[in-house]
Amino acid sequence: MESKAKLFGHSIHQMLIVFPLGLLATSFLFDVVYLATENGRFADISFWMIASGLVGGLVAAVFGLIDWVDIPSGTRAKRIGALHGIGNAVVAGLFAVSWFIRYDLPGDPGVGAIVLSGLAVMLVFVTGWLGGELVDRLAVGVDEGAHLDSPSSLSRRPAHEHERHAARVHVRRIPVNVRR
Repeated sequence: MESKAKLFGHSIHQMLIVFPLGLLATSFLFDVVYLATENGRFADISFWMIASGLVGGLVAAVFGLIDWVDIPSGTRAKRIGALHGIGNAVVAGLFAVSWFIRYDLPGDPGVGAIVLSGLAVMLVFVTGWLGGELVDRLAVGVDEGAHLDSPSSLSRRPAHEHERHAARVHVRRIPVNVRR
């Protein structure tokens, strides 16, 4: 099932989600370093990474919702997509509460804020797997007819066509690849 929200032939949701996922997961790593070193700069960095990750997650979620609405009702993909979206809303909620707890003193967030971030990161493993299930197993966001020799999405040719293979010829005893 092809994505309805595309840029240059690819799902916008799949392109954007790497940013909030990376920012939010890495913010927790900075929290762990803060706990190990007691250096407040790491907690400050975590605070801003959470803020950026939440904004990016909201943008990515809009495009995920556009794709989810188009999935046929009563399918496994619709159920998995709902769990993926709801789970990620919970992840965002946990990080948002963690961010608000840190707001007045970002350099000293307290254990509660860090625990919430840690719980959110654990849940991200589940929601990320659900997203992978949608794409890899249920082919949500994948072009119809896509295969290992599909042409580039920038070529404007349908995915079901085959990429032209190069033929090897010899010109003055030098091998040269030529498109057929």
